[in-house]
Amino acid sequence: MKKIILFLSLIVAVSLQVKAQKGLKEGDKAPIFTGIDQNGKTVSLKIALKTHRSVVLFFYRGQWCPYCNKHIKELQDSLNLLSAKDAYVIGVTPETKENIDKTIKKTKAGFSIVQDKDDEIMKAYGVNFMMDEATFTKYKGYGIDLEANNGNNRHTLPVPATYIIDRSGKIRYVHFDPNYQKRASVQLLLSKL
Repeated sequence: MKKIILFLSLIVAVSLQVKAQKGLKEGDKAPIFTGIDQNGKTVSLKIALKTHRSVVLFFYRGQWCPYCNKHIKELQDSLNLLSAKDAYVIGVTPETKENIDKTIKKTKAGFSIVQDKDDEIMKAYGVNFMMDEATFTKYKGYGIDLEANNGNNRHTLPVPATYIIDRSGKIRYVHFDPNYQKRASVQLLLSKL
């Protein structure tokens, strides 16, 4: 019972920290970015939009997050359906390459996952937030060391947001919820593509 209460208090604490973040809205121009994925390949939003009808861009917290792993696995399991609608999937995370590899091992993700090493992509999309010291300490007590996981001491995480960006570079769909347990379902994404 004590663990459940502590877990629920973590959800509330993180949700309160994230409330200030708004993220980009439908109709906004998507910020262009370039990054390196888990295979060492350069991933460019600009090029992806030239070669595909749309991009499904999502942000996730790390390999330690069971909600992130579940969402990534669902995207992977439905990758053929997303690709059939000419959508290119890109994941963005603050975690290190070694931890991205752990995510891939857990989820079998076959799409590009980009490390946002300096939080620039998260900032451009307005999904970044700084975890306060008390919450960082609570996470560490659960065995989640953000400094080791992300390779820095900034304690930055993204709101696990999902964007559908069309070929013109406009954001056509946004899922942005401060509650990290809530994610855009694949069925909903398919209906928006």
